[in-house]
Amino acid sequence: MEGKEKLLEALTQAMFRWERGCPARIQHFIKVHAFARLLAAEEGLTPETRFILEAAALTHDIGIKPSLAKYGSSAGPYQEKEGPGPARGMLGRLGFPAAVTERVCRLIGRHHTYTDIDGADCQILIEADFLVNLYEDGASPAAVAAAREKIFRTAAGRRILDEMYPAEA
Repeated sequence: MEGKEKLLEALTQAMFRWERGCPARIQHFIKVHAFARLLAAEEGLTPETRFILEAAALTHDIGIKPSLAKYGSSAGPYQEKEGPGPARGMLGRLGFPAAVTERVCRLIGRHHTYTDIDGADCQILIEADFLVNLYEDGASPAAVAAAREKIFRTAAGRRILDEMYPAEA
């Protein structure tokens, strides 16, 4: 696992450089990564799937910069379209295996698509991103309840969401 940890550390540093000067996006990907890692452990993902998920969590919003430059917007569909290209280049330069890179790019290209979720890694990435976005966006209790009903499928994700936003609060 040491080699994978070194790759994830190098990817984290590369993402810091990618988002240089934007502390909000740096904070965001670090928090999404932390939640994804926690959810993956609690849900019992295999080490290989966890590695893919962690790489995807670190890079999931890599498409924001090119989306802003190209469309003047960071809307989810633009991120999904523009993110895989720079992620593929970054992961390749760092020496990530081709199969891992392709799955990470697929996850980046779907992290705002909430239908036809094709694996536990995809579901957990979406849930981790939601946990962070609900907080960062100051979501209302109704929005939290709607996300719980429509988005959250893992026991770990629901437990953490319920601890963050208890129904009686």
